[in-house]
Amino acid sequence: MTLVSPATRAWQAERGRLIGIAYRMLGDYGHAEDVVSEVAIEALQQERSEGTEPSGSGSAGRVRSWPAWLTTVCVRRSIDRVRALAAVREEYVGPWLPEPVATSRLPEDAVADRELLSLALLHMAEQLAPDARAAVVLHRAFGMTAGEIGRILERTPAAVRQLISRGERRLRLADDPATTRAADPAALGALLAAVEHGDVSGVLALLADDAILWNDGGGRVSAARNPIFGADHVRRFLVGVLQKAIPDPALPFSVQRLDVNGEPAIAFLRPDRTDVLTLEFGDDGLIHGLRQVCNPEKLTRAF
Repeated sequence: MTLVSPATRAWQAERGRLIGIAYRMLGDYGHAEDVVSEVAIEALQQERSEGTEPSGSGSAGRVRSWPAWLTTVCVRRSIDRVRALAAVREEYVGPWLPEPVATSRLPEDAVADRELLSLALLHMAEQLAPDARAAVVLHRAFGMTAGEIGRILERTPAAVRQLISRGERRLRLADDPATTRAADPAALGALLAAVEHGDVSGVLALLADDAILWNDGGGRVSAARNPIFGADHVRRFLVGVLQKAIPDPALPFSVQRLDVNGEPAIAFLRPDRTDVLTLEFGDDGLIHGLRQVCNPEKLTRAF
């Protein structure tokens, strides 16, 4: 019988929550898994180093709480990874959008609280500095206090509260998470039916005047290289795409309802490409943001 060490046991128990932290920080599930695997290796190294210390040495470096230690290392490694990826994403072809992940693929601990899990908020979180992003994620999605976050980020509680306040304003987060608006299931259903019948005019009327569409092809497939601003421009772009896709018998076109990142979405399917579309609704019931991911490298976990 193989005994499982305390570090390994703690990592196995905390893995889902750690992935939830890293994915919210990075917007890329593969990188999140890499970070959490690195945390496991570092935990084992830490445990071995403690085992070589003389008994009763009273070393201040000994781990008193493995869950707290794992969280700290995961956040710090995620911050390092965010900084390392910044230059790569600056060179990315067209808008960069987070990787959509089927909700069923996410660990239960990662979706226990769906705050800051939507593609819209993951996308907007790219505006925040890494420390601010970490503070908002830990506070909003995991309920950690400013003191707890401060020990991880090596900042005072007052500084952490300032990071959280500024980050929440930047992300336009409501005080009550229940007031934030994800995609409206009825509107998505109407869009699904309209696309299948080749008529999207009724649903396109749901676009707010200030609607913005981001189209992420990553240079791998044809996509808009810049965000598209305004209802008229978004409407013309979507109609043009659908008019090209639907009539071509050589490339049969279909749509499928998905659930990604804890919210409903729509997949547009053709033999040569797949697009996943998520919608961001405002309090007025209109669509203010559309995020269309068609880079095939980012769609391997969407179904």
